[in-house]
Amino acid sequence: MAQFGFENDIHSILKLDMPITNAPMMARWQRKGSSSNAAAGLSSLSPGKSVNVSQSSSKTPSKTPGKNKKTPSKMGGDRFIPIRNSKQMDVANFLLTKENEPVDANATNSSETQKFWSVSLNGYNIHDAKILHLGGQPLNAPEGYQNNLKVLYSQVTTPVSLKKTRYISLTAEKILDAPDIRNDFYLNLLDWSSRNLLAVALHNSVYLWDATQGDVTMLMKMEQEEDYICSLSWTKEGSYLAVGTSDCKVQLWDVENQKRLRSMASHTARVSSLSWNDHVLSSGSRSGLIHHHDVRVADHHIFTLSGHSQEVCGLKWSPDGRYLASGGNDNLVNLWPRVSEGNSSEPLHRWSEHQGGVKALAWCPWQSNILASGGGTSDRHIRIWNINSGSCISSLDTQSQISSLVFAPNYKELVSAHGYSHNNVVIWKYPSLTKVAELNGHENRVLNMILSPDCSTAATAAGDETIRLWKSFELDPIKKKTSERKPKSTSSVIHQSIR
Repeated sequence: MAQFGFENDIHSILKLDMPITNAPMMARWQRKGSSSNAAAGLSSLSPGKSVNVSQSSSKTPSKTPGKNKKTPSKMGGDRFIPIRNSKQMDVANFLLTKENEPVDANATNSSETQKFWSVSLNGYNIHDAKILHLGGQPLNAPEGYQNNLKVLYSQVTTPVSLKKTRYISLTAEKILDAPDIRNDFYLNLLDWSSRNLLAVALHNSVYLWDATQGDVTMLMKMEQEEDYICSLSWTKEGSYLAVGTSDCKVQLWDVENQKRLRSMASHTARVSSLSWNDHVLSSGSRSGLIHHHDVRVADHHIFTLSGHSQEVCGLKWSPDGRYLASGGNDNLVNLWPRVSEGNSSEPLHRWSEHQGGVKALAWCPWQSNILASGGGTSDRHIRIWNINSGSCISSLDTQSQISSLVFAPNYKELVSAHGYSHNNVVIWKYPSLTKVAELNGHENRVLNMILSPDCSTAATAAGDETIRLWKSFELDPIKKKTSERKPKSTSSVIHQSIR
């Protein structure tokens, strides 16, 4: 019996019904076949998940025992494929290959940082990218996200109807006859009052044109036929008109009553330029002298400035009343302080850069320290001066004689009137001095130019015996309503009776 028991033990050992743990390694062709079969079995799984298949049944199963319900995949189980975004396909392909790579334990970037980079570069989180997408709505951008490329390349242009365009008519809006106007470059025969009255000197008479009503009135006429009017200047309030004559006198007229208030004699030559500073009237003469007159007192002549050797044909007080600019036929531009700041006969600045007579002078209304001057036929330059430093900021050769300069504040422009040889008006952008427009129409040299009270229209008088009105600076309706709301002072600065 013992013999049979020993044989049974031998047979049970030789059956080999148990797996051999120390068996030799499988051949390469067998391993290759085995891996292809495993890949075929995995083809039905979701492409977004990596699966690790154990070749040994002794390893712990990956699924929890007792749970038959599978966890749904992020991608969904449907095979419907809508229109695909090529960018998301590339990202998804990257994710599939990335998942099979070992995780770097030394990675320094956190998941939140990677998410932030992904949203900034791609516009969405790449971990949410899908190849199969069943929803009809696009992925919502995170709160506060802005696509800079969309702002840069998809900016909606402003409709043409909303663009603010400014039309400048190249023809005069109105033409007035000016018979017998003196064709003399050094005279100042035109001025426009704050009450919208345009005064013009025609030989020995002064006429007033009401720009509102269109009426024409003759204010005065000189007694001697050979005498003539040399200069005109309105007071700030527009109630009184100063008239410089060829018989060396300065007359003061009450326009409303058409009455001459006084005649002031102090010069020894014709009075070719005038400028007001409150109750002080400054007059420039052919003798090269400038006289200050206090029109409130009987002894009107209060001071004399002697800085020019030839005729003073340009004279302008600054808007704040602190400085007086004078230009002469001696090619000089002088800057004087007001009388209350000292009775010195020496100018603060004396500029000699011009090569021709300086008649055109203009103060910038929005920059009190800026003065513009223009030279005659031998110079033809516009020069911009900084009165604080005394330096020339810019210079421009206009290729034509400059008879007048005005600043147009509505569009921050500088306007120049020209004599020989262009005989036109040019609008320049300030401070670049780039040409905006040319206004042609006069057949002879432009002698004088003045701006209307609302700064919308320029009036030019020329040797062709015409006065042309150029409505080139009209404000848009919104700015016009704002300016109309501002109260305007109508009180006179001349408080005492004029003797």
